[in-house]
Amino acid sequence: MSNSNFRDFIPLPGESKIAGQTAREHADVLVRKDIIVGIFAEWKRLFSESFTGITSEGKVREGLYFLKPESAPTSLASKAAKNLLAKLSASQTRQACFDITSKNWRNWQNTEIYVENHGLRLENLDTSVRDSVLNVIRSSLSERGYSKTRDIMKLNEFLGQLVGGEGVLGEWSYIFCLFGEPSLRSPWGWQLFGHHLALNCVFIEGQVIISPTFMGAEPNFADTGKYNGLRVFRDEERKGLDLMGSFSADQKTAALIANSMVGGDLPEGRRQLADGLHLGGAYQDNRIIPYEGLKGNLLSKKQNISLLDLVEEYLCFLPSESLKARMTEIESHLEDTHFCWIGSSKENEPFYYRIQSPVILIEFDHHAGVYLTNTEPQNFHVHTLVRTPNGNDYGIDLIRQHYARTKHE
Repeated sequence: MSNSNFRDFIPLPGESKIAGQTAREHADVLVRKDIIVGIFAEWKRLFSESFTGITSEGKVREGLYFLKPESAPTSLASKAAKNLLAKLSASQTRQACFDITSKNWRNWQNTEIYVENHGLRLENLDTSVRDSVLNVIRSSLSERGYSKTRDIMKLNEFLGQLVGGEGVLGEWSYIFCLFGEPSLRSPWGWQLFGHHLALNCVFIEGQVIISPTFMGAEPNFADTGKYNGLRVFRDEERKGLDLMGSFSADQKTAALIANSMVGGDLPEGRRQLADGLHLGGAYQDNRIIPYEGLKGNLLSKKQNISLLDLVEEYLCFLPSESLKARMTEIESHLEDTHFCWIGSSKENEPFYYRIQSPVILIEFDHHAGVYLTNTEPQNFHVHTLVRTPNGNDYGIDLIRQHYARTKHE
């Protein structure tokens, strides 16, 4: 896969944006810049809105999600969470723990700008507490999903080393929060977020909802040091290219939104500073995202299998039984699933694609440099997003159903 050489874009000595800074020092500098002030002001406005959920037309489609047993690892995860709580001081508990219906679920972001005063910052925890946090995450995810999460955290440290900014970009530069009381019956969950990573995990009895998720890396592989050989997003890139390459000329025409990732025939305003081509990023919980591209009912049986295989790649963090249930849910809306593409479909050239249906939103985007110096998107900087449209990000629709049902029992 991508052979783009990120080493051509490492800043020269003295040119790094973050050399020698701590995370707080770096944030204090950035939040005074007009462009960052504008981004944060818009995020604050979006956060002030009541939650609706991402929709395609501005109205939530009802009756898409159901409470049902899926053999989620609720018992294992709740035991791990209770063990963590037993290790927290009173002040740490106040800082990290919120009600299950707290608005703070939506207060995550994927930049390195450390402005938050809530949650547990992993780099500030002693080893025992940090290991307990990791055990909550490990107990909730599939083995592959946990490994991928840790790989992204390690590549963040690798980026910090590349640009001399280890005080800002590190393996533990992440915030962890707990929501609700860990339980086999009542909804509860956790959140982990920071640079290039956000996971929101909710347990409702035998179900687990992990959404929204953000995963990214700059660069997406390490070629030296203790992480040499580590690489992420190979399959998301390869399988996306293979699916686009399988289309007929008419199908490609339907799927292709724009040939250019930057300027050219890209619609004006489509690229945003904070999100690149992503539409479902941080604080975009209520965004209206119209369907675009090639519809699933126009795909061959083989192409639909490839599409579902690509979708499953993004849900690898789900435990096995939960993954099966989620894929069944997604497959039931296959004919109303849309696939769109922006950019080149050639090897080693940047692109964006989106998979969208009533029950899933997936985005893949190659980005320009933030700490590396490439001014246009390159294959070695990747952002990915997964959301659950029509009101079930953060498990909100199922939490509502749970409490509506409980009142009558």
